[in-house]
Amino acid sequence: MARTVFLVSDRTGITIETLAHTLLTQFGAVHHKTISLPFIDTEKKVVAVVRRINEAADRDPESPVVFSSIVEPELRDALRVCKGLVLDMFDIYLPLMEKGLAVRSEQAVGRAHAIDDISRYESRVDAINFTLSHDDGADTRRLQAADVILLGVSRSGKTPTCLYLALHYGVRAANYPLTEDDMDRGGLPDFLVPYRKQLFGLTITPERLQRIRTERRPDSRYASLAQCQKEVRWAETLFRQKKIPSIDTTTISIEEIAVSILHKFGLSRESY
Repeated sequence: MARTVFLVSDRTGITIETLAHTLLTQFGAVHHKTISLPFIDTEKKVVAVVRRINEAADRDPESPVVFSSIVEPELRDALRVCKGLVLDMFDIYLPLMEKGLAVRSEQAVGRAHAIDDISRYESRVDAINFTLSHDDGADTRRLQAADVILLGVSRSGKTPTCLYLALHYGVRAANYPLTEDDMDRGGLPDFLVPYRKQLFGLTITPERLQRIRTERRPDSRYASLAQCQKEVRWAETLFRQKKIPSIDTTTISIEEIAVSILHKFGLSRESY
């Protein structure tokens, strides 16, 4: 039976979800069922959460695990009385930071995802709009403004990677799908030639590509293994011939792909 994991936050829960996921991946033998509880910002809400955690503790053979990013000390104290294993992000890190920095923490709610710098926020919105309008080669104008242009066959991970780069790092990411028409022409589309320094290729194993395409268009030529092999082989040859840096997306996450791209192009890794 899966161990119940509660993610408790007084705001959106994005931070504690990321931390919990990162830590739990180190315990592959522990199967877990995750319950996210955002906006737990009053004593009444904390009491209700404690009741829910205790019900899980009484019901399940193993005690629940509770990750918390609640800021207010009184609410954190109220949560600690539950029957779960409470891993409080602020209890763990704030005392060490206060000691090391010789400064008391402010313990202010909502700082992690607040809009402190309006210009940075507007820059991220602009990056998202740019990425959406330049998805899948829909618009080839203003490519000179792109921080990166991803190339790859259909369903190799271009769109989700571009959106992740825009959402999390404010990167203007365009992408273009390599098609059979490009194969027939035998090379890089002419409009992309001036932007060679911004190009980055995504490749994937034909077997993995076939599975992805089959979910989209089962029993089609588009999803056949032969077609996938043909397209992937041609794309990889193109990347080598044109000296376009590339990465195999078969077994790595979007986050890893994005960081590899940031590193290659020397782009800022400061998250928004």
